[in-house]
Amino acid sequence: MWNRSTGKGADLIGRGARRAASAGEAIAASSLVIVCITDNNAVRELVQPLAAELRGRTLINLTSGSSSEAGDISGWAAQHEIAYVHGAVLAAPGGIGTDEAAILYSGDRDAFDKHNSVLRKLGAPTFLGNDPGLAAPHDVAVLGMMWTILNAFLHAAALLQSAGVSATALAPVLEGGIATTTGWLAGYAEQIDAGAFPGDDATIATHLAAMTQLVDENSARGVGTDLPRQIKAVADRAVAEGLGRSSYAAMISQFRSPE
Repeated sequence: MWNRSTGKGADLIGRGARRAASAGEAIAASSLVIVCITDNNAVRELVQPLAAELRGRTLINLTSGSSSEAGDISGWAAQHEIAYVHGAVLAAPGGIGTDEAAILYSGDRDAFDKHNSVLRKLGAPTFLGNDPGLAAPHDVAVLGMMWTILNAFLHAAALLQSAGVSATALAPVLEGGIATTTGWLAGYAEQIDAGAFPGDDATIATHLAAMTQLVDENSARGVGTDLPRQIKAVADRAVAEGLGRSSYAAMISQFRSPE
């Protein structure tokens, strides 16, 4: 192993890892090279001078970045006969090395399969496809969902605090609601892929009425209404476009292109 900060990695050394004096020495030690650093600009600065050492090896890049960056590095790797796989780590550092650490990969399938047993030691690997740019949008999609849920939790906690209810008391109620909502995803995904949105459970118009209540309740209690108004605005546009009797999933049309 090699780290740009020489003081880091002592715990890994204690567990059997060998510290390399340079990145080139680390590359020479294995047919598999895994890199995870600050950003992809730093990745390019690190690996491009070492193209000769990397030739014939597999480079797996777990550094966060955009799909275009992954494509650029993949193109460079191909020019130098380096098998390239891009990855996205959907876990906190403490979860690495456990089955709870989901890690998404895309790029060279043969290289992924060849080193799958090693990758399983990092977490639970999922291969998305041969396009090296696939891992990045999956990464930010999951993060976007995470932030949306957390912002909704914080807003709900602020609303209930205005009614004298603690966030601790509210949390299990919201966890139940999140579990119920999660159960809708597979069905809505099928509707999105089919392009058919029957309003069998609850129509957008039905949701819109409840959204109006959410805005009104927050306003009456002096709680910020930015988030509920944004939610309602999406439904308002969908209804204005004639989707009021469709299922909630039909509102994907509101996200496919800028306003």
